[in-house]
Amino acid sequence: MPSETIKLTAKFKLKNPPRELDDLFSTYHKIVNYLITYAFENNVTSFYRLKKETYKNLRKEYSSLPSHYLYTACQMATSIYKSYRKRKRKGKARGKPVFKKEVIMLDDHLFKLDLEKRVIKLSTPSGRIILEFYPAKYHEKFKGWRIGQAWLIKTPKGVFVNVVFSKEVEVGEPKAFVGVDLNENNVTLSLPNGEFVQIITHEREIRTAYYLKRRRVQRKIRAGRRREELLEKYGERERNRVNDLHHKLANKIVELAEKYGGIALEDLTEIRESIRYSAEMNGRLHRWSFRKLQSMIEYKAKLRGVKVVFVNPAYTSSLCPVCGGKLSPNGHRVLKCSNCGFEADRDVVGSWNIRLKALKMWGVTVPPESHPMKMGGWKPTRYEINAPHTTNG
Repeated sequence: MPSETIKLTAKFKLKNPPRELDDLFSTYHKIVNYLITYAFENNVTSFYRLKKETYKNLRKEYSSLPSHYLYTACQMATSIYKSYRKRKRKGKARGKPVFKKEVIMLDDHLFKLDLEKRVIKLSTPSGRIILEFYPAKYHEKFKGWRIGQAWLIKTPKGVFVNVVFSKEVEVGEPKAFVGVDLNENNVTLSLPNGEFVQIITHEREIRTAYYLKRRRVQRKIRAGRRREELLEKYGERERNRVNDLHHKLANKIVELAEKYGGIALEDLTEIRESIRYSAEMNGRLHRWSFRKLQSMIEYKAKLRGVKVVFVNPAYTSSLCPVCGGKLSPNGHRVLKCSNCGFEADRDVVGSWNIRLKALKMWGVTVPPESHPMKMGGWKPTRYEINAPHTTNG
């Protein structure tokens, strides 16, 4: 049975971080900005070239700093500079790139994590120090996973270590695929047995409500600590609500797909580049965290041995899944084929075409019963996974 790798990030909040870390953050910040400036002035986009041309001088200046901090600083600098060049080509960046965050990249030479003892051993200029962290229930599931890179992050709420864990899991050959069409406010599934399920998520209402709440705060309260605290509070509440929603939704999708062995999703990696609507619609679509939900579905599916594939989203909502003809609008969110007379909700059409594309890509034969035989079969079963909430308080 083939295996695939799952990568997840866990957050560890440090107990009473020592003042020594402040000096480490300051030093690392200077090094990264020096490297970014060097890369900018010499147009260096290669990590190896940047390291080769700057390492000796940095090693001489920061002789007590463990050498791997210089390696990770070069990685961060090249990544930031390449991102800057990409944004500049699109007209979204001016001036020169600057590193502003209080973040340190750590590799496996710089830290050791002990989940049993609840400590992190960190290399510093004065030697290795032991940092305790607050335990969380979800930390337990990472026992036995491989530990990769990490990031030491300083925020107003404390100092955190974000660690990347990876695990090899066995993923079986899919018998069939469940097509999943993600939308702002619902998710529609096309099942291989000819049924359709539409899950009403209310994500759009949640995000819009918090957006309006933050806008009212910005209009009514002057800039200052009070306003920043309120904006952070409502931002955190929104993230928690949406994260909880996404976990429930991903679990339900994987549960429905488990017996078939496969899930098909649209490849939406470039969707933000094509958003060109009204200012209000653009804002709405940019607040929609589709990629995060897809990532959640993917890793939860892999943990249960379910294969996930991504298909080209082109024409999934404009071609007839029965005959391949062109679909035309026929009322609110209803599409009709002028060739064969097929008529269905656009989300049903989208999920059906996603499933058919996955079958074609994977080389799986489409069984006769995978197509609904009656018009009623094209109407999805609807239910809600999360009721809308108010944002008062």
